[in-house]
Amino acid sequence: MTLLPKTSTKHAETIRVRGIVQGVGFRPTVWKIAQQLGLCGCVSNDGDGVLIELQGQSLSIDAFINCLSKEKPTLARIDSIERERNEYIDDTSQNTASSFKIIESNQSNANTGITADAATCDACLSDIFDINFNNTPNNKTKENHRKGYPFTNCTHCGPRLSIILGIPYDRAQTSMDEFEMCPSCLHEYNSPADRRFHAQPNACPNCGPHVWLEDNNGKLVSGSYKKEHFKDPINDIPITKAALCISNKAIVAIKGIGGIHLAACACDDGNGESAIQKLRIRKKRPHKPFAIMAKDISMIEQYCYVSEKERNLLTSPAAPIVILKRRSDSIKNTSQLSNDLAPGQKTLGVMLPYSPIHHLLLNALNTPIVLTSANASHEPQCIDNNHAHKTLSNIADYYLLHNRKIENRVDDSVVRIMAGKPQFYRRARGYAPESLPLPKDFEKADDILAMGGELKNTFCLIKNGQAILSQHMGDLENYKTYEDYRHNLSLYENLFQHNAKHIAVDSHPEYISNKAGHELAEERNLTLHRIQHHHAHIASCLADNQYPLNGPPVLGIVLDGLGYGSDDKNGAPLWGGEFLLADYQQSQRLAHFKPVALLGGSIAMKQPWRNTYAHLQTCLNNGNGWDWVVKNHPDLDLVKNLSTKPLATFDAMMNQGMNCPQASSAGRLFDAVAGAIGICQEKIQYEGQAAIELVSSITEKAWLDSQTSAYRFDTKNELDPTPMWKGLLHDLSLSTPTGLISARFHKGLSNAIQKVAIRLAADNNIQTIALSGGVFQNKTLFEDVKQGLEKQGFTVLVHRHVPANDGGIALGQAVITAARILSEKNTNKQTGNARSNLCA
Repeated sequence: MTLLPKTSTKHAETIRVRGIVQGVGFRPTVWKIAQQLGLCGCVSNDGDGVLIELQGQSLSIDAFINCLSKEKPTLARIDSIERERNEYIDDTSQNTASSFKIIESNQSNANTGITADAATCDACLSDIFDINFNNTPNNKTKENHRKGYPFTNCTHCGPRLSIILGIPYDRAQTSMDEFEMCPSCLHEYNSPADRRFHAQPNACPNCGPHVWLEDNNGKLVSGSYKKEHFKDPINDIPITKAALCISNKAIVAIKGIGGIHLAACACDDGNGESAIQKLRIRKKRPHKPFAIMAKDISMIEQYCYVSEKERNLLTSPAAPIVILKRRSDSIKNTSQLSNDLAPGQKTLGVMLPYSPIHHLLLNALNTPIVLTSANASHEPQCIDNNHAHKTLSNIADYYLLHNRKIENRVDDSVVRIMAGKPQFYRRARGYAPESLPLPKDFEKADDILAMGGELKNTFCLIKNGQAILSQHMGDLENYKTYEDYRHNLSLYENLFQHNAKHIAVDSHPEYISNKAGHELAEERNLTLHRIQHHHAHIASCLADNQYPLNGPPVLGIVLDGLGYGSDDKNGAPLWGGEFLLADYQQSQRLAHFKPVALLGGSIAMKQPWRNTYAHLQTCLNNGNGWDWVVKNHPDLDLVKNLSTKPLATFDAMMNQGMNCPQASSAGRLFDAVAGAIGICQEKIQYEGQAAIELVSSITEKAWLDSQTSAYRFDTKNELDPTPMWKGLLHDLSLSTPTGLISARFHKGLSNAIQKVAIRLAADNNIQTIALSGGVFQNKTLFEDVKQGLEKQGFTVLVHRHVPANDGGIALGQAVITAARILSEKNTNKQTGNARSNLCA
């Protein structure tokens, strides 16, 4: 710290710090800096963040502000520091460093950020394993009573959102309130110099939660239902015995921070048998990939390639699941991962231990484990002990449980490095509910609640220029997920003292989130705003990039499965491959993918062959394409397979428009191509499976070859795949490898998207292009489109903090509503001023 001249004048200031500044050790940091600079005063939490009163040398106060920005705690985020000069009170009896105090929280209306659940920090790991990271013994003069304790935490780590009930974030407002701190923990909690100062979940074996292991019948295997002291905790606790069960191929339900997971050994034994096969059968999850948890980076590198950016994500306080490329080579003496982990894929979802329970468990194992949400099919993750026993009775062999209540369900986040930057597949634990600062002038908007979509649901609150996006909750078509959705709506409105003046919903009238929004708007007598799905995607991307509120329109490219369109005479009521001229207030459809019928309606999203037939029939031979395919390629397996279907019935449905709505869907095009070449032809087991396995079939050589042999698309009026289908069928007749056909399709589609974008940008004098929609989570397509457009000199905006899929559209709904309200207010103000001038 820089030494200051002693001739500095003295004055007093009130300093307001806004951002993520509660529950992260911010006040102790303020206290420490003030002590070092000889300043006196106080610091407190309140509903707006942190309030600091300072007196001392003016240069010292300036240095304090500089140090605060540089030395803020790891989990903190400072959005603003506001300084107000006060009258200096010359009281020499108070002018000592020791007079700086941390005072109790002020119970005012909440307008501050709440930090997310954070992975165990290095200092707490040192306590748990009784070591430090210099590989030297801890100071043995003081017994380390947290050795092996699975609920060790401090202000830099541990549970937050998962245990919180209200604001301010104090122990009484969490599920830790029922655990009275022992004298030792209380001393730490009240000592500003201790890293556990006001760590609300602070606990130790003497006073905190504890774990136990039960079998499937509820019989205690290890530990106790009541609090007990551990004699040799690392070697003789329920966690170690749970690890032994996993090693013996048992499936163990493990209660963590934000929910209960199912754990199983991720490796095959010498006979090729795996616990994963058993888990898939019991959970009725035959194909969807499982994520794994590994002890450390070294273990991950035995199975996957890990870049520096991926390493940084894995080891960050958020500790998300990171999608990594699986190694193609085999490292000597490494246990082989089960082939059942991620069928049809070349990637794995991987995470590191993020809670003490996980660290202790993995420390007792020599292999990675599967760690997947413990739930019945399509239902939310279990968070309650009794409910877990009822729900998982046919799945889990053992239950590793604890007695700290999970107040709020929080799934694991999923991230992937794409084009050199993190892209969210799912934003939850480690990130939510941290607020996102919005561009300038959005702080003038009223409080807004945006209800989100139907799938991958999140909702969003706007308050004082901040967007608060909820954690991922899933698909609202499941009633229990909907119950969780309503619970979280109530929670967030309470936590953030949010009083919505407007409610925004997706324009699709059958979305459950839309109906819930209508109910709330009617109940509270609020204005309801219906927001077009794909406009919300683009607005979300704009806000995610701090694009100015009144910035010029951009060209938005949205590729997804399905979204409700607008009443547009030029296209289909269901959209999914769109080129929009858009800003925060408006959007105009400039171009789109060729509309094709969804045979049987929603069932077409689950049976790719339906999309294959619809595309072939629609695109070829002037709408009678199947006859052309049969005549020109009669020996294809595709022809033989589709000939067994009731094609005449489908033709009649399409001719009469019965249960086969037209959709310009990019997602269904991928399904159609996958089905044509035999990937998931009959049925998909999870959303996006066909497209995921289609891109996974591409080899490096195939991608290189496709640069000069990509399929052609017609781009004159709409993005029409007709020429692509002719090329693909020709390749099928030549028995061209699947990976090369997939590569030619991906490269051809990328070329077509770029071609349409370049033309539309020139026609509309646009230099900025925004990419959004779930199809852009396809790494191959995303990177090729982005890099191609950037080479043409465009500024390409992509998502940064929220998912490109429907998990991000609540943010878009919210900012569109805010922008329109602000514009209307501004218009009314100008009209009022004009009338005043006329009267004058």
